[in-house]
Amino acid sequence: MQYAATTSGSESLRFGMFLTYGVPKVGVPLERPSRIVQLLAARGYNAERTAVTLLAGLDDPQAAVEAVVESIADDTLRITTDDVRAVLETDPAPDPAALESSSTPGTPSGTPTGSTETPASHTTASTADSQPKKHTKKSSSAVEIGGYSDSTKAATNVSSTPSSSDSQSSPSPRATRSPEPAEISGDITGRSTGTGEYKQFVTTFRDRYERLSKLLGGRVNHRPASAIQSMAGGSEAEMIGLVNDIRSTASGHWLIELEDTTGTFPVLVMKNRDLAELVDDLLLDECIAVQGTLSDDAGIMFVDSLFFPDVPRTFRPSTADRHVQAALISDVHVGSQEFMAEAWNRFADWLHTEEAEHVEYLLIAGDMVEGVGVYPNQDEELDIIDIFDQYEAFSEHLKSVPGDMEIVMVPGNHDAVRLAEPQPGFDEELRSIMSAHDCRITANPSTVTIEGVSVLMYHGVSLDEVIAELPEDKASYNEPHKAMYQLLKKRHVAPQYGGKMRLAPETKDYLVIDDVPDIFHTGHVHKLGWGKYHNVLAVNSGCWQAQTAFQKKVNIDPDVAHAPIVDLDTLRMTVRKFA
Repeated sequence: MQYAATTSGSESLRFGMFLTYGVPKVGVPLERPSRIVQLLAARGYNAERTAVTLLAGLDDPQAAVEAVVESIADDTLRITTDDVRAVLETDPAPDPAALESSSTPGTPSGTPTGSTETPASHTTASTADSQPKKHTKKSSSAVEIGGYSDSTKAATNVSSTPSSSDSQSSPSPRATRSPEPAEISGDITGRSTGTGEYKQFVTTFRDRYERLSKLLGGRVNHRPASAIQSMAGGSEAEMIGLVNDIRSTASGHWLIELEDTTGTFPVLVMKNRDLAELVDDLLLDECIAVQGTLSDDAGIMFVDSLFFPDVPRTFRPSTADRHVQAALISDVHVGSQEFMAEAWNRFADWLHTEEAEHVEYLLIAGDMVEGVGVYPNQDEELDIIDIFDQYEAFSEHLKSVPGDMEIVMVPGNHDAVRLAEPQPGFDEELRSIMSAHDCRITANPSTVTIEGVSVLMYHGVSLDEVIAELPEDKASYNEPHKAMYQLLKKRHVAPQYGGKMRLAPETKDYLVIDDVPDIFHTGHVHKLGWGKYHNVLAVNSGCWQAQTAFQKKVNIDPDVAHAPIVDLDTLRMTVRKFA
């Protein structure tokens, strides 16, 4: 594929640009944008995609990069298209002799071959003094740990001891590269239509029923509630419905009221049947299917089989066609007095080492900052009391992450977005604060596809409801991945409405899991846990905030400063600890 210089701007500007740096030859491949990204990242800069394309389309992009870096202000972190155009319009042509002095093709002029040092005149707020050192720094005390996993632990490739590379005193710098842009689906940002009216809730639940009933339709030959009500006693019947009520009878049996778009119908699960244990998995508002026989008076159905939408046992995940890794983290909580800045710095330093050279993606599942007024007396635990200052501080911490990493983030309940789910991504003001690293910001939840691997990113507020409602062996804070299994089984990230779970009524239920993800990534509960459910890798990634006074009161002992690292080509996982 060829990349042409952008044609926006005045004709005279384009003409002057081509006079200075040459016109790309027709039919000759142009410089790859990835090379431009590498040149800029080596100097500690990010750039707009249009700026990269503009530079890549020139006959001598290397000289143009040098000229742009020389011309921008010292506090510049992100090079814009205007920065590039300003230089191309005014700079004289580069000295050919100076370009020929470079001993290695593709090495910036005046920079020794293999060096990653940033020239003193090119340092910025993100690179001055500390950035060059991070490329040669020891990989901190990062170690691989076992953490909390289920019986699939053997498949996740973890160990309880440091890897051999952890003992190296001077790891080589990681190679710079340009990861493939992530593909995002399910982003409601800018498309929310909810007003909170009752009829919109009806629309949302109707959409939920219709979509989940399609997933169940292959298992039962269901009939609507209104049709079952007119059937003769003793008839065999099958129904798909949302769970409207669950209660125990005087005899200890379970009476479940199901609702579809035509009405409601009661079904009875006998306590002595094997399927009675499935009732423990039920939540209000989820969609299930039942098969059974009507009573003699046709007023109730005796259930013989019960089905969830579930992940098919035949599901086989997609994998990348090259060795590439993604780091999955959440709950950074910058602004809290308990934010572990030193641990974060060790994580960021490690990302610059050769050991982390294959970690090309960083996925953050919500709660970038601590927020303000999220819980009672929170102000007493804040290190930064202004919400915008918290995001400024978070952005500064992001700058220590390698500039060539693709970062994708969704908001959480501590972030400055609406609490009702689905949560749109951050507004323009907050996006501008976090623009230095050119992060991809999307809604909660969203599906992010990287290297052909789909990752369902969801912050995880509904995990509180699941853990509160289900037995401890099915869902607990100590094993949060098991609660995630329940969401996969129900094919919905927040099946029960009410309690702490806030739902934004939309024309579509954006919380339904239509397509099975290869990886399910959540946070929120501040506990580390992972495992595989029907071949879907479920990961809850812990947090970067030590135990707060509030957490101590509610008996939350967080798992702090862990970074799950997933091999996208095998979906095997290791966990790095930086505390």
